[in-house]
Amino acid sequence: MEEGTFEQPSLEKHYYGNCPGCKVDQAKELRKDVSIRNLSYIWMAVLCGTLPVASLFPFVYFMVKDFNIAKTEADISTYAGYVGSSFMLGRALTSIFWGMLSDRYGRKPVIISGIITVVIFNTLFGLSTNLWMAISMRFLLGSLNGLLGPIKAYAAEIFREEKQALGLSNFVAAWGVGLVIGPALGGYLAQPVLKYPHMFPKDSFWDRFPYFLPCFIISAFAFASGIACIWLPETLHNHKSSSESTNSVEALEMESNETNNDKMISASLQETLHNHNGGSIESTINVKALEIGSNEANKDKTIQKDKSIFQNWPLMSSIIVYCVFSLHDVAYQEVFSLWALSPRRLGGLSFTTNVVGYVLAISGIAIIIFQLALYPSVQKAFGPVNLARFAGVLSIPLLQSYPFMTKLSGFTLHLVIIIASILKNILTESIATSLFLLQNRAVEQHQRGAANGFVMTCMSAFKTVGPASGGAMHPYSLPCPECC
Repeated sequence: MEEGTFEQPSLEKHYYGNCPGCKVDQAKELRKDVSIRNLSYIWMAVLCGTLPVASLFPFVYFMVKDFNIAKTEADISTYAGYVGSSFMLGRALTSIFWGMLSDRYGRKPVIISGIITVVIFNTLFGLSTNLWMAISMRFLLGSLNGLLGPIKAYAAEIFREEKQALGLSNFVAAWGVGLVIGPALGGYLAQPVLKYPHMFPKDSFWDRFPYFLPCFIISAFAFASGIACIWLPETLHNHKSSSESTNSVEALEMESNETNNDKMISASLQETLHNHNGGSIESTINVKALEIGSNEANKDKTIQKDKSIFQNWPLMSSIIVYCVFSLHDVAYQEVFSLWALSPRRLGGLSFTTNVVGYVLAISGIAIIIFQLALYPSVQKAFGPVNLARFAGVLSIPLLQSYPFMTKLSGFTLHLVIIIASILKNILTESIATSLFLLQNRAVEQHQRGAANGFVMTCMSAFKTVGPASGGAMHPYSLPCPECC
């Protein structure tokens, strides 16, 4: 039999002219390099979502103290934990809803609405005059801000498959920088009347609202980013035949090869049986059975693609690991600021908000360098699973060394704290990026928004416990000054 008997299926993709997702796919086919513009959209949107998360940590202790609601100094940490956890509680309740919304109406509208939420409620948080106003503004900021799940899906979809690690590493780099620069802004800009009296006079607006300035700067950045994101390209397909297979030429080629193989086997059997049995009915039955088996296999493959995300074990297992990791990470962020600001007599470091700010700022610079220059190569060499395991194991002895740093002082203390903070943040971002890669590769595009929304819901639920437990347990974790 000649090979020319079989028709080679066309590997050419069909693009719909009125589909924004098809336009993005077509652009990816024509341009194989990375678009700086798309990277800029990721950075702007992610920073809008992460800067407000931790910007309050350096000053929330003093904010709660100024509310005059805590009866003892130890109670301040407890109430500060409630303020920090209210954001995560709100996000835990609504993230999966925002993810499903982005799967239905697109990534872009959900991202822009989340940025608008930051502009409004982060500004109002800076104007809080009592504990309940602060908690409610943080809760609304978390519940109405659903941009992180869709922008993570966007980061995986806007680039070619071989550049997907770069897209998600930029997402995590922006996330890490936001979680570091946010507290740095809070540390430098909170209480400006005390720190910069020549620019902010006493008894002025800034004296009445001493924590408004960092919130205002973040909201102004979000406002500018919201305007820029008007031109953000939509990656979601708006036609029924959209499938993740259209995003990968390799997947299409694989499907084509499987079809050719089925045809060749079918024809070979038909010819063999015809030669031996003289074209008997049995040959036709066997060939039909083979075709039915092939159709059943394709049907099973389709069902596998459309199964619920809750039955997707690769996705769910990576989410479980990420949730446990998120709990300890946010507890660290909360306790580190409280521990660094607490007086020496309570076992803290007696740092000022300025010192905490520059330690976190240096860590942010290190994250940018590592994520953009080193992570893609490291991930390619070790793989996301092994890299996440390795970083998790190294985090254990690093965290165990922190209590011994209270015995240091002066330049040595500052140097050790900076090094430890850099290592901790690099390990944190390595684990997060690796898990994000596994999560986004485990689902199809039509489920990616819901999957990332579910990830944010689970992560936020665990992070709700983190600040509250961190703030509540912090006074008991400090060494007794009478015994130590």
